[in-house]
Amino acid sequence: MPSLVTETPPAPAAEVAAQVARRLAFETDCSDVHDALRSGAADFVLIEARGPAAYARGHVPGAVNLPHREITAERLAAWPAGTLFVAYCAGPHCNGADRAALALARLGRPVKVMIGGMQGWVEEGFPVATGPEPGSLVP
Repeated sequence: MPSLVTETPPAPAAEVAAQVARRLAFETDCSDVHDALRSGAADFVLIEARGPAAYARGHVPGAVNLPHREITAERLAAWPAGTLFVAYCAGPHCNGADRAALALARLGRPVKVMIGGMQGWVEEGFPVATGPEPGSLVP
C-alpha cells in the first residue's frame, strides 16, 4: 500500500520545473531579501504594506511604508516605471502583501511578495527597525 505521499504520483519533472519557476516569478523569501539588502545589491523597492503604527512597531530596515490602501499611481510616481517592488506584511496570516501586490500589478508595476512577512523575517533572526526611518516614507 502506498503512503499518502506517493498515493498521488508526482508530476513529470518538466512540469514541476515549470510550476516552481512560475511560483518564483511571483514571490521571494526573507533570506533572499536580507541577502540583497545586506550586500547592497537591492535592485527592488521593499514595501511594508501595513499601516504606519505597525511599521513603527517593527519593520525590515530600509523598507518603505506604503500601506496597500494607499497605493496609487501618484504615490508610485517617485519610482521609474520598471522598478520592481517587493511587498510584505505581518506574515502568513495577513493578506496585506497580496493586496499591495494586486494594487501594484493593476497599476502595471512589476511586483513580488516576500513570503513569511515580518513573522518570517523575525523567525530568521534578521534585524528589525522601529520607528519611522529617515527618508523611508513615500513623498
